[in-house]
Amino acid sequence: MELAITGGSSKIRVEESVFNRPFSEALVHQVVTAYLAGGRAGTKAQKNRAAVSGGGRKPWRQKGTGNARAGTIRSPLWRSGGVTFAASPRDHSKKVNRKMYRAAIASIISELVRQDRLMVVEQLAVAEPKTRILLDQLRELAFDSGLIVDTELEGDLFLASRNIAHVHVVSVDQLDPVSLVGADKVIMTTAAISRIQEWLA
Repeated sequence: MELAITGGSSKIRVEESVFNRPFSEALVHQVVTAYLAGGRAGTKAQKNRAAVSGGGRKPWRQKGTGNARAGTIRSPLWRSGGVTFAASPRDHSKKVNRKMYRAAIASIISELVRQDRLMVVEQLAVAEPKTRILLDQLRELAFDSGLIVDTELEGDLFLASRNIAHVHVVSVDQLDPVSLVGADKVIMTTAAISRIQEWLA
């Protein structure tokens, strides 16, 4: 299989298993859900009646006071008492096998190719970290918003992109299913494609 390089007549050979894989909605959904779940902190916590300080003895005797029975001043019914169903820290992460994760990434990339949302360039670099320079290059490629993927997070390119809305520069090592699914278009350098094939093929 071959992909055309944007802005030229040359093409690059790519692996069918990575760039022409059938789209599996169920697999992609599972991996995206697991990725988002893994980003949750899960640090929400409240104190139940056992964790609130104080309340070591009965506030008054069981009978004869006219008051309702009470065993502790830290009852959830009392002011400053514990929370009835207190939240506790939890781990939201879901297990996804490495093979499934790689298959989902390949499935998403293949769908980007089929929908003409993947653009291939020889390289994308700026002489200095100026937003204007990068914007001129992106206009030539008719690229308004999306993801730029290179082998390394090149400093000047990253700095030049920070002030452009809806344009994100990442390295191959930082690729994730959520960014790929949500991107309008994706620009990949030929070097990045080679690295991706080594990773996924």
